Amino acid sequence: QVQLVESGGGLVQTGGSLRLSCAASERTFSRATMGWFRQAPGKEREFVAAISWSGRVTAYADSVKGRFTISRDNAKRTMYLQMNSLKPEDTAVYFCAASSTILTITTTLHTADFRSWGQGTQVTVSS
Repeated sequence: QVQLVESGGGLVQTGGSLRLSCAASERTFSRATMGWFRQAPGKEREFVAAISWSGRVTAYADSVKGRFTISRDNAKRTMYLQMNSLKPEDTAVYFCAASSTILTITTTLHTADFRSWGQGTQVTVSS
């Protein structure tokens, strides 16, 4: 099972930017479908973005499309989430996840599709 560690969260004002990173422990990272999810207080964990093992295919939730960009560097075993034009409704704990199988990259990906999870990093956007 891939070990994942997120970093880069913090407090930012509305309209600001943050870049999250997700570092993986295993070389198998380069073949894993990866995703970002988030969970706000009192809400279920929701899909944010996903990326294929090659990085060529991506998908985004409608709520973040055009503002967030997912990317990966397989040589560094790291995935990123660049978040721009942040809004208070983006406030949540952000989790990175890795699948042990090749997944079709769509916006319907669910938490159950991913086997490995990081501990999460808090993102707070003040109004």
